[in-house]
Amino acid sequence: MNKDNIVVIGGYGQVGQTICNQLGERFPGKVIAAGRNLNKAKTYCDTTQGKVLSLQLDITKPIDPAVVEQAAVIVMCMDQQDTHIVELCAQTGTHYVDITASYPFFEQVEKLDKDFSKSGSTALLSIGLAPGVTNLLALEAQKYFSQNKQTDISILLGLGEAHGQAAMEWTVGGMNKTFTVIEKGKSKSVSSFTEGKVVNFGKQLGKRTAYRFNFSDQQVLPTTLNIPTVSTRMCLDSRFINALLGVSKKLGILNLLKYRSIRGTFMAMMGLLAGGKPQFAVKVDSWGYANRDHAVHVQQYLYGLKEAEITALVAAKVVERVYRGGLAHGVYHIEQLFQLQDILTAIGSKVEYRIEVS
Repeated sequence: MNKDNIVVIGGYGQVGQTICNQLGERFPGKVIAAGRNLNKAKTYCDTTQGKVLSLQLDITKPIDPAVVEQAAVIVMCMDQQDTHIVELCAQTGTHYVDITASYPFFEQVEKLDKDFSKSGSTALLSIGLAPGVTNLLALEAQKYFSQNKQTDISILLGLGEAHGQAAMEWTVGGMNKTFTVIEKGKSKSVSSFTEGKVVNFGKQLGKRTAYRFNFSDQQVLPTTLNIPTVSTRMCLDSRFINALLGVSKKLGILNLLKYRSIRGTFMAMMGLLAGGKPQFAVKVDSWGYANRDHAVHVQQYLYGLKEAEITALVAAKVVERVYRGGLAHGVYHIEQLFQLQDILTAIGSKVEYRIEVS
């Protein structure tokens, strides 16, 4: 059996296509774009001159174990309801890379660590911009501390970005979430679009108000990097819409997003309001001590265009490394096996990055 395929589930979607394009150039004929709609998969693959192949695969139904068994790497671009496919990867010695962002799902995958280790395979989570690059920025700050006391992650997303349907549903659905963060080593329940904080995103965007949002990096980093307090906030590049969402949260209007029909209408309205640049920015503030009495503040700025493309480029870089082999076996998040510089080699020409230490 030639266990040398890279199967990208959701490979004809917005992010999936970029992942497949990147990997298809490096491993032509070994990359498979899989998904429920075979016609869409074929239509996309026809544009790759045979470098990417198509496969019909519906993850909501039982799948043929041979698909997983014959793959070297499964790349997951879609949210899952259970860990069936991940378990198949662990059983068959197939590497697994997940670019989704659900922490409850990650917790279930983490329980399979021994299974992946036993089969000699690797599962990598937190792959993309956030989580992903944000995790690596937090790791980069660790170099300046003997003890990191707090890391605040702030993300700005541009309404000019042409997000895929799944990404839009995840973002809009997250506007009415209550979730748990770690603050001074203890669990704290918070809600999306609360606790607004003014954040300086640098010369391109200036100061903006960012609100709590349920990105999984803030749940992962207290464990992987042993940081007592981690928070992640988000804002939109439109000051008006961003402020409107903050007010809507206070008035309870965002609570209506629990209804599917309301979410659909809201997403349509967001589409009509979209405009401007497809830009994004990340600001990571970390505070700690270089020794017992020397306080240090590390500020990192990242700015770029086309967040979905950056997510895909990060994922492609990680998948390539996994495919070539040599990584530790088990379940890991990106910051446990990669450094920021590893990823900047893939996205460096697409972003502006700087760091300030005081």
